[in-house]
Amino acid sequence: MAEVLLFHHAQGLTEGVHQFADDLCAAGHTVHTPDLYDGKTFRTLDEGIAYAKQVGFDNIVDSGVAAAGRLPDGLVYAGFSMGVMPAQKLAQTRPGARGALLMYSAFPASEFGSWQEGVALQVHAMKDDEWFKEDEPGARELVAGVEGAELFLYPGDKHLFADSSLPDYDEPAAKLLMERVLEFLEKS
Repeated sequence: MAEVLLFHHAQGLTEGVHQFADDLCAAGHTVHTPDLYDGKTFRTLDEGIAYAKQVGFDNIVDSGVAAAGRLPDGLVYAGFSMGVMPAQKLAQTRPGARGALLMYSAFPASEFGSWQEGVALQVHAMKDDEWFKEDEPGARELVAGVEGAELFLYPGDKHLFADSSLPDYDEPAAKLLMERVLEFLEKS
C-alpha cells in the first residue's frame, strides 16, 4: 500500500478533501493531509485565492515542503489545484518520491527543475475547466516528458469536481478519478 501526502486546494482543507483522503485510507493507503491554511476554509474559490495571494504562494509551497520533511521518503505526492504546487515540487525534487497525482493543475517540469526518473505521474482535470485551460499546455508538456505518464480529461467544466463538499462536485467524474487514483496507487 502507498503512503500519500495530499495537499488541499485554495478553499482550504475542506470536508471534501478529508472525504477523499478517507476513501484512500479505506482502500488501505496511508494519507497525510497537512493544513496549509492553519484551519481556515473559504466559501468560494475567489476568496481562497485572495487568501493564498495574501499569504504568498511561495510560503504555501514552503509549508508543504516542510510538512513532507516530517515524513519518511517513498511518498506519493498529491495535490488539488493550488496544492499541486507543493506536490509537484516534492515529486520532482525530494529523493525517494514514488509518484505524483496532480488534480486540476500542472506545470511544465522546468518550473521545478527536471522530472525524477522512475516517478510515476497522473494529471486529472475537466476538459472545459476555465482554470485548467491556462495550465493545459504545461500539463501536456509535463506528461509528454515523463515515461508512462497519463493525462485524464473528464467531460465538463467544473474545477474542484472531486470535492464532495463543494458545488463543483461531479459524482460520476469524481468516482472515475478515484478509480484511476486507486489503480495508480496500487502500482506505485
